[in-house]
Amino acid sequence: MSRMLTVSEGAALMAKGGVVAYPTEAVFGLGCDPSNEEAVSRLLDIKQRPVEKGLILIAANYGQLLPFVNDSALPDARREAVMARWPGPTTWVMPAQPSVPGWVTGQFDTLAVRVTDHAIAADLCRAFGGPVVSTSANLTGQPPCRSADEVLAALGDLVDGVVMGDVGGRKDPSMILDAMTDQVFRT
Repeated sequence: MSRMLTVSEGAALMAKGGVVAYPTEAVFGLGCDPSNEEAVSRLLDIKQRPVEKGLILIAANYGQLLPFVNDSALPDARREAVMARWPGPTTWVMPAQPSVPGWVTGQFDTLAVRVTDHAIAADLCRAFGGPVVSTSANLTGQPPCRSADEVLAALGDLVDGVVMGDVGGRKDPSMILDAMTDQVFRT
């Protein structure tokens, strides 16, 4: 059975290629090192999610995302719109740096990113030293887990551990908007 983890234990496991579940604004997320192809592949296998769909990265601050997003492609007014909602539960689809691997972006040249305002998720990113993958902790097509007990029941030994803590008070996962156009992908 997966074990309960502190933030620092979760970050250390991800640094070694592990996949962990952790609380976010509304649901538990599954996370790993986005730069580790083997870890991302394992996370996608656990979730039964096709790589073509791409993934969300969360970070403690915008600076952590700069190696992944093409900030220079954002007009100043659009960057201001993005920053006005961060930190917070809004995920923005932004132009990706050309160096970002396809196992993160999927079939897109963009990347979905969020500067989280959930204290534990932000602490996890700080302890890890950069952004982490954030996809809901569930099998594709199943309801997302909202507690550590639900994660253990749904995913059990498939994940390396579960970071202790409660999800935030949001009913729905983060809103997803296009940073260039404000198009809504998920409300």
